[in-house]
This record gives sequence, structure tokens and C-alpha cells, in this order.
Amino acid sequence: MALITCQDLVLGYAGKEILSPLNFSVQAGDYLYIVGENGSGKSTLVRTLLHLQSPVRGRIILGEGLDRREIGYLPQQTVAQRDFPASVREIVLSGCQGRCGARPFYTKEEKALAREAMERMDILPLAGRCYRELSGGQQQRVLLARALCAARRVLLLDEPVAGLDPRTTEEMYALLEELNEKDGMTILMISHDLRAAVTYASHILHIGHPVFFGTRQEFLRSEPGSFLTVKGGNL
Repeated sequence: MALITCQDLVLGYAGKEILSPLNFSVQAGDYLYIVGENGSGKSTLVRTLLHLQSPVRGRIILGEGLDRREIGYLPQQTVAQRDFPASVREIVLSGCQGRCGARPFYTKEEKALAREAMERMDILPLAGRCYRELSGGQQQRVLLARALCAARRVLLLDEPVAGLDPRTTEEMYALLEELNEKDGMTILMISHDLRAAVTYASHILHIGHPVFFGTRQEFLRSEPGSFLTVKGGNL
């Protein structure tokens, strides 16, 4: 059974539909890129998958015992968030809050998990630094480490390379590829970068007109895939 299945999922606000029904599934170990024009409904889909808003109709089915609290989420950063006055360690540890329940403290195991995530993202030397003092690339590594503390099997990322320079962007892509291929982490990522999608994705969901879901090879033969030549690889 798939980890996540969307059946005739219609997105919208206050009962108003903004998109044709979506039908797609995500298997364990998939690397799904979610692409589409600005305003097409990509972020609405993320909020719906996270149960932060309800669909107009249709169903989201979580399989293989997956709990929505086990989905690590890396949102787009706002200007205010970039200036957050907390230490790197505090921010990464906050990713364990879903494991705490009503308990007002972190366990030894949760602290070890945060340390492991910081080591994995190569930010352990920054643990005591203030988050707002870091570069954009370092901040994204911190947020990814935080998401890893929440993730058991699935990572959901919203434009994780937005605002990063080309070198840092490639480093972030390499980190995500490693998490997917070596750790078996299932990844769903919103992106405007079609060239990255056809390089790293196992599957691509194009939201817009027309809606498309399939493998990256199928995407290249599809109508939305023509954007690679028409718009140079970015939506």
C-alpha cells in the first residue's frame, strides 16, 4: 500500500474549487517534485496534506501506518523567521515537539536525535550560534535538521532552495538526494526548478492546466514537460 494516496482530491478555500481533482500516490522511497505556475495551488496542496486545511472534497489516505505527525516539514522562510532569536540547537530540538506530547521537556533520546541531525547536516559546530546570524544556506540546513527530527519516513519541503546562491542550491540538492537514496527517506518537494526535477525526481506532479502525474521519463514526453524548452527549465 502507498504511503500517501490522494483520491479525487479537490483543493480550494471556503468551498471554492481552485483546481481539477488530483489523483496520485506516493510510495515509500519516492522522490516527488510538485511543480506548477505561481498561484496554481502547490502550497494549498501542502497545507492540505498536512491537515492544516480541509479539501473541498476527495480523500487523503495515509498507508503503512504513517501518522501525519511523522511527516517532517520544511516551509518557505519569511523575513521574520530569518531573524528568529534562538540558538541552532533550540531550533533543531523543536523538531522533536511532536514526539513530546504533553511532556514539557526533551528526553535524552530526543537530544541525541537532534545532535545526530545536526551532525548529518554538518552544523554541529554552529549549535550554540544564534540562528539569525547564519547565512541563508546555513539556516536552510538548520531547518532541514529540524525537519529530520520530526520525520520518520517522509519529508515535505516547500521551495527549500529559494533565495540561495547556485553553489548552496547544489549542496542542498545533494543533501536531499543522499537522504532519499541512502536513507530511503520519502521526499515531496515543491519547486519551480524543472531542470532539478528531471535530474533528481522519481515522479513529478504538475499542478495546473493540464494536471500531470507520472515518472520523470513520462513527464519529459508530456505537455507540461515542454516548459523545459519553452521557459528554460523554470516555472
